[in-house]
Amino acid sequence: QIYVEESGGGSVQAGGSLRLSCEVSGDTGQVWETGWFRQVAGKVREKVADINEYGTTWYGDSAKGRFTISRDNAKNIVYLQMNRLNPADTGMYYCAARPYSLLFSEPGVSWGKGTRVTVFS
Repeated sequence: QIYVEESGGGSVQAGGSLRLSCEVSGDTGQVWETGWFRQVAGKVREKVADINEYGTTWYGDSAKGRFTISRDNAKNIVYLQMNRLNPADTGMYYCAARPYSLLFSEPGVSWGKGTRVTVFS
C-alpha cells in the first residue's frame, strides 16, 4: 500500500518557475521508481520525468533542460522543479510510484489525484 499526494501546482507567468512536490507514504520501502506525468488539453498523458531509488533520472523531451526531478529520502518527497515554463506546460500533473515488479502503465501502481499547473502569457 503506497500512497502519493501531489502539491505545488498553481498559476505562473510564462518564463517563471514552479516546484511540485510528491509525498510518498505507506509502504515506502516497496517504491522502486517515482514519476511525474502530465496531461494537457487534447493530448494523451505523458511521462515528464522519473527517478528511481538509486537516484537515476529520466526526462521526456519536453522537460529536458528545463525541469529537474529530485528526491528527499528523509522526507519521502519527490520534487519536480519546473523552470522556464511555457503555456504548453499547462495541464494536470500527476505523481505515480511503482514497485520494481510493475510498470507505470500497469494496474496496481499508486497514483495521486494530481495538481494543476497553469502557465499564462
